[in-house]
Amino acid sequence: MFMIMFVLDNYDYLEAVLKAWYELGVGGATIAETSGLHRFRKKRIPMRFTYSNLYNTEEVGNISVFAIVRNKQMVEECLKAVESVVGDLNEPNTGVFSAWPLAMTKGIKTKEQDKE
Repeated sequence: MFMIMFVLDNYDYLEAVLKAWYELGVGGATIAETSGLHRFRKKRIPMRFTYSNLYNTEEVGNISVFAIVRNKQMVEECLKAVESVVGDLNEPNTGVFSAWPLAMTKGIKTKEQDKE
């Protein structure tokens, strides 16, 4: 199992990214509004407030999406899906994708459990 973290710079792409992941077989994800160091220093916003609530605006920070997937192939497919929506992540203002292996998970339904 692997943990994926995708920090999305443009909120408008969130639904398309989640749809692409769902079509690949990602069963769930955790979504959080987050802020990086650059925006924090620029705006000097306390982390306990969201941009939209603090300033009563439509502006949001980054969106961080976390998902657990079964293998490295799925990680690579999720990355490909992300870049098909937002473009090359090496370009500015797109996002950051990372993944790492998990030593243990509990509460995640696997294909083996589906067969039982």
